[in-house]
This record gives sequence, structure tokens and C-alpha cells, in this order.
Amino acid sequence: MAIFLGIDGGGTKTTCAVGDEHTLLASATTGPSNIIRVGEDEARTSLQAAIRQSCAAAGVHLEAIARICIGMSGGARPQTSEVVRRTVAELVSCEIEIVGDMVIALRAAFANSVGVMVVAGTGSIAYGRNQSGTTARAGGWGFAVSDEGSGHWIGRSAVTTALRAYDEGESSGLFSVISKAWGVATLDDLVKAANSTPAPDFSNLFAPVLAAADAGDGLARSVLTQAGSELARVAKIVIARIFPEEASIPVAMSGSVFRNSPLVRQVFYNSLRSEYPQAAIASTVIEPVKGALELARAGQVTTKQ
Repeated sequence: MAIFLGIDGGGTKTTCAVGDEHTLLASATTGPSNIIRVGEDEARTSLQAAIRQSCAAAGVHLEAIARICIGMSGGARPQTSEVVRRTVAELVSCEIEIVGDMVIALRAAFANSVGVMVVAGTGSIAYGRNQSGTTARAGGWGFAVSDEGSGHWIGRSAVTTALRAYDEGESSGLFSVISKAWGVATLDDLVKAANSTPAPDFSNLFAPVLAAADAGDGLARSVLTQAGSELARVAKIVIARIFPEEASIPVAMSGSVFRNSPLVRQVFYNSLRSEYPQAAIASTVIEPVKGALELARAGQVTTKQ
């Protein structure tokens, strides 16, 4: 029986699912594999460890793998896909398909049907497909200039909000949770850390900001509220482009921001439905790796955006 691998390579973690034609056999999660964020060496370590660990858990040999589909941010770019393909080919000799992370998320949510997928993890993007097969995307142009509502965006926005509060003489626990997360004691140290080269990993601040919001900090809640609005905004852009007359528009969510923040989910839902009441928003958060495994089984990918 043929063995297939689906991999979701993200900026925070990498998940590999192993299955045969019908059954999920095992999965494993390792560190980040987004090459732009962590570099080739760390990405290589995470990808290869995820493959080895998942196959070991499933009790299958690497030689038995028939096909692999890998979804990751920037997967359609040749400079990214070539590095990833070369890294994985060090372990296996099978066919390797590399696509954008939104492609596997869309497949996991809707199979070959229509819908809009909004991904919000370390980065973010909205991606959809309509009845005619036309696809559209919005956002997802990288953490330095885009990725609105993502974990990175939330962390950076929290720092900006905390500093603005300081300028205005407003007291907030946001400054304290950021300082603790970064291991700094003074305002000057925080500013140095925020403006350092290379830039800090702002996505690491998502969990502390979430905790502050859950504890009732108003500024932290405002950051998450804005994140939900930004994610709804990119979804609206995709809907306007390819679903202008639809009676019902399936919408799904994926990623750690949606998974861990009920506030972001609620704001996203309310904002999107206020403009598109026909949007049918799934209540569960999708696991993209399932889509990667399905695409590996299918043996072909209809788009590599």
C-alpha cells in the first residue's frame, strides 16, 4: 500500500502527517520551517525531523513514501521551493509537490469545492476559489509590509500600542508583559529590542498579549480587536473579487491566532457578517496539514499560488 506525506511548514512549527490511501497513520510536529524567517539551516532541521519522526511513529520506511505535498508561505516562489525540494530530497526519492500554505488550508476546509480560507498564524492571508475555479488572494505579502492580523502583526502592534500609551501617560499592563517576554527592564531597553537588527520575532509576543487581554487589559484587547477586523478586511477583498453575487459564501479559519483567541474569532465573524450576511463561517478552526495529505494522495495540485 502506498504511503503519502502531507507537511504544513510554518513560521512557528512544522507538522507532518503520514497516511496510506485512506487512513491517517501518524503525525509529528517540530520547529519552524519558514525559510525567510528562520533561514535554511533551521528549516532543514525542522523539515527533516518532522518527516523522520512521523514516519517512525507510523512504523513506515522512508523508501515506502510515494508522494509528498508541502504547503508553506512562499511555496510558489522558485527560490523557496527549490531549497525545500532539495532539503526533502536528501531523505526521499519520491515526487515532491510544494505549494503555498493557503492552498493546503483551502483543500482541508473545502476539498475541491468553493470557499474562502483565512489563515492567521505567524503570518496571514485570505484565499478563495469560486464555482468557475477562479482564485483570488489578499494580504500575505510578508511580515515587514503586510500579514495583517497575524501573530507577528499582533506582537508589533502591541509594542506600538504600549509605546503610544506611554507617550500619552496612560497606564497599561501591556508594557509589563512585553518587557517580561523580551527580558528587558526599562523603556530604553524595550525600544532597543524593538528596533534591533535583525528584527526581533514579534510573533513571540502573541501569547503574552493574549494573556493580558484575557486578564482584562484594555489595550491588549484593542490590539486583538483590530486583528480580527484586519482579517475580516482581507476576507472581504477576496469575496468582493470572486463572489459578488453568491447567495451563500463558505468561509473557514485556520492558524494559531484564530485557534487561541475567541476575541479575534468573534470580531472577525461580526465584521465579515455585517457586510456579507450570506457568509457561512465555519465554527471550527481548520488544520491545513490534512489538506496537504489529501493533495499528496490526489497526485496533482491545481494551483501553486
